[in-house]
Amino acid sequence: MSYEAPVDDILFALKTAADLSGEMDKGAVGGLDEETLRAILEEAGKFAGEELAPLNPAGDRTPSRWVEGRVVTPPGWKGAYTAFRDAGWNALPCPEEFGGQALPETVAMAVAEMWNAANLSFGLCPMLTQGAIHALEAGGSSELKQKYLPKMVSGEWTGTMNLTEPHAGSDLSVITSRAERNPDGTYRIFGTKIFITYGDHDLTENIVHLVLARLPDAPAGTRGISLFLVPKRLVNEDGTLGAENDAVCAGLEHKLGIHGSPTAVMKFGENGGAIGYLVGEENRGLNTMFIMMNAARLAVGIQGVAIAERATQHAASYAKERRQGRSASSKSSDMVPIIEHPDIRRSLLTMKALTRAARAICYATAAEIDRSHHADTGAERKAASDRAALLTPVAKAFSTDIGCEVASLGVQIHGGMGFIEETGAAQFYRDARILPIYEGTNGIQAIDLVTRKLPLAGGQLIKDTIAEYEATARALKAVNRLEIGRMGQRIASTVVAFAEATAWMADAIEHSPNLALAGATPYLRLFGIAAGGHYLAKGALAGLDIGGPHAMESVALARFFAENISVAGPGLAAVVTSGGPSVLEAASEMV
Repeated sequence: MSYEAPVDDILFALKTAADLSGEMDKGAVGGLDEETLRAILEEAGKFAGEELAPLNPAGDRTPSRWVEGRVVTPPGWKGAYTAFRDAGWNALPCPEEFGGQALPETVAMAVAEMWNAANLSFGLCPMLTQGAIHALEAGGSSELKQKYLPKMVSGEWTGTMNLTEPHAGSDLSVITSRAERNPDGTYRIFGTKIFITYGDHDLTENIVHLVLARLPDAPAGTRGISLFLVPKRLVNEDGTLGAENDAVCAGLEHKLGIHGSPTAVMKFGENGGAIGYLVGEENRGLNTMFIMMNAARLAVGIQGVAIAERATQHAASYAKERRQGRSASSKSSDMVPIIEHPDIRRSLLTMKALTRAARAICYATAAEIDRSHHADTGAERKAASDRAALLTPVAKAFSTDIGCEVASLGVQIHGGMGFIEETGAAQFYRDARILPIYEGTNGIQAIDLVTRKLPLAGGQLIKDTIAEYEATARALKAVNRLEIGRMGQRIASTVVAFAEATAWMADAIEHSPNLALAGATPYLRLFGIAAGGHYLAKGALAGLDIGGPHAMESVALARFFAENISVAGPGLAAVVTSGGPSVLEAASEMV
């Protein structure tokens, strides 16, 4: 089965979770209206389904290859990328000053979901480029911006992020790549970076690497890291391409999934030093790189939504066609489609409800990023930025975890055929597995949430968030409609558990930090369930007013989420508040 973009589902989430309709009514999103938005999404869905999705299985079977020091992408990749670039898709969310269309982050995330659902390996390339554009726009000199951004915005050149080193993993404080100052104001870069997505490829003539490295007199730790722009090919004063830089791919990793995406080992300075240009200030490179990293974390959350959507579509199609077993409610001896069996129906509803909850969280996060740019006052922009910061680790971790879970359920629904590569279900599972790992593992997201994000605004931000969720639960409990079942009670119970766990966490992070860290991951999951229930419930309330099949499907899925998934909330709260000692007191030889 090919991919069909869920345009109506996406529009519904943009309206109810991201309040994009309200933003459009205020004229806060560049004159965008609903008719134009639908046209963009439908055209993007068409491109994703017709151009990118057919290349996905072929890219899995015929991965990117390293041939005589060069990377060759899978058959069809280059043509698809050229079509993608020529259609202007790369420029969609980019600044107008450099040739972009400056559409909202919410719209960028919606179309990114389509690229990644159709072909996750392909979608990684524009994702990294757009992150590099954000970082360069924020920290680059005027000269660097003018020289590099127009080509990157158009998609003629792509971008990468070079952080990880073989010995360092996620600990950037111990990176050893080094930079030396040149008399002309440039730098020479030396070192090895690993896990560099699209570090080399044949899709474009130039690749713009953003590289973390240390200067000789840099202080120790993360305070001594600088950020450099290191092009694959040097750029002449007139903008034409010059000689190749001393930045080469030394090989490609062999991976569990995302085979079409080349994951490179990059070596800088093997022949005298790669020429680099400082981005931002010396020894303050992480400040700028975090702009790219935070953008990438939300984008990876969207990848979790995307792979969950694709796996769900695939499994539902199979379940409607595969006939096995007999109906328990009929005396007929005929075999029925397996979707008629309650267990399969539960699995598919779980897949759909989790996918929609994760989508809503990611779009709500993107909406806060948009408000942080265009809200009327500085105070409103700061508040929106804080809300985006609070939600980002949840969007990344919850969505990528459910991407794996949903893809696994998709394999299960296929039964033995799911374990066979030909059905395609296994590829979604393999591709999904990287998502909780890269751009900061989900454990790191949980630590970031409880140590850095909960204290924002003196702890008032999380209190306001809980109050918002409580208000939604009260609104649900006031509705007297059979369609919502026990949604109000279940959502309310989860929010109470979330509030109790949050209060405990705030105290623990101050007085018992190890206990807090032991509960960080289940706390993030609880946050995700509370947030997902809240946004789906908002959609259900809107759906009751709208009526019609699609709106009522949203009501049914919100009810399913509340009555079958949100109920885990109190149990997770118990793990957060009382499970830590069993972790910390276990003998080291047991683990």
